[in-house]
Amino acid sequence: MAAMTASASTTLGTALLVEDDDRLARLVGEYLHSHGVVVTRAADGEAGLREALAHRFDVILLDLMLPGRDGLDVCRELRARSDVPVIILTARGEEADRVMGLEIGADDYLAKPFSPRELLARIRALLRRTRGQAGPATRAVRVAGLHLDPASRRATLDGRELNLTGYEFTLLRVLAERSGRILSREQLLDLAKGNAEDSFDRSIDVHISRLRQKLGDDAKNPRLLKTVRGVGYLLAVDGEA
Repeated sequence: MAAMTASASTTLGTALLVEDDDRLARLVGEYLHSHGVVVTRAADGEAGLREALAHRFDVILLDLMLPGRDGLDVCRELRARSDVPVIILTARGEEADRVMGLEIGADDYLAKPFSPRELLARIRALLRRTRGQAGPATRAVRVAGLHLDPASRRATLDGRELNLTGYEFTLLRVLAERSGRILSREQLLDLAKGNAEDSFDRSIDVHISRLRQKLGDDAKNPRLLKTVRGVGYLLAVDGEA
């Protein structure tokens, strides 16, 4: 594995880049390094998974089309064992591929060819969310047995710890702070600081589905996280409609 380092005073965070294209990996690594991101590179899926599980990174940048073990498989296993934020980078830009990546646990998706500047912006936004800096709220939120602590990024439901990704925590906090109020997809994207293209790939629906699973909510008849058809979503105040 090759790593580029940045000085402590300018370090934004650490990233594992899992990419088999040498030229792209070098260009992305050099750009991110120049903006304070310490980048470690793995050239195939198996090596990337090993590195991701052996060391702690702030974000994983994961190509889908990798030799040997593909990126979807890596993301699936990684998400089962870690809550590290994952941004998928791939030439497969169809909506079905984006939704698949999000459904198995990716936090964001960027289709090739992409601008390194946009990638950096997404990394910064993701790190703000995971570090609890996405908004001014710092007070704990309690709704229907749900307890969210923005300072520690810890979420529990009836005392049970919820293993949420950074974006899932932010989305749930946005809903909890406005419990009982219907929020449209566009409002959720804006309040959770989502990406502009998310409104097209309907990633909010995917994240809501994943949140329901982790809350133990019945998808057909949810008790907490409700769908208002044609309007949006709401978090029930007392767990009832």
